[in-house]
Amino acid sequence: MKLSILIPVFDERETVREILERVAAVSLEKEIVVVDDGSTDGTTEVLQSLQDERFHVVYHPENRGKGAAIRTALAAATGDVVVIQDADLEYDPTDFTALLEPIARGETKVVYGVRTLRRQSLPRRLGNNFLSLVTRILFRVSLHDMETCYKMMAKEVFDRFTIESNGFEIEPEITAKVLKLGYGIREVPISYAPRSNRKLNIWTDGPHALWTLAKYALRK
Repeated sequence: MKLSILIPVFDERETVREILERVAAVSLEKEIVVVDDGSTDGTTEVLQSLQDERFHVVYHPENRGKGAAIRTALAAATGDVVVIQDADLEYDPTDFTALLEPIARGETKVVYGVRTLRRQSLPRRLGNNFLSLVTRILFRVSLHDMETCYKMMAKEVFDRFTIESNGFEIEPEITAKVLKLGYGIREVPISYAPRSNRKLNIWTDGPHALWTLAKYALRK
């Protein structure tokens, strides 16, 4: 069972090389698809210097957003199972093995990595918990971390819908569409090391996430 690891990258010069090495070191059958989403801080040059056949790198000429980068990565993915990996160092790729196990055993098609959010700032923790609560209410499911990056699922699930969002709204969009299709989401604990200078802004991106959940919950 081959795992396609999709890595959207935008202005992550300081961390991109290390996260790629961490992902490459995971002992699984895998392919690594990297999309440089119009970086301007030197990330592009770092990726171009790798010259490493382990990584399939696609370049966007301008920044189009995380959702657009994931669409590009999905178009290049050939694995049986897909997972999204951010290019910072918040998530640990060694967790892929535990996430993949329920899918490999045929117990589920979709697995989310659930973070321990104690180390997040209080506003971010409250925001994440609130969005997960809204997801539970709208879709009548038990889900504790809707906003997690580690969304792993069989490629056949991703093939049943199209990501429409360009920005960070892809998290609620993917969750809503998976649930509307009738798939259950298995949750597996993962490690998490939040960084202080996150690109996602809870005050601007939070309302967009809330609207996205409501929009897809009400869509026929």
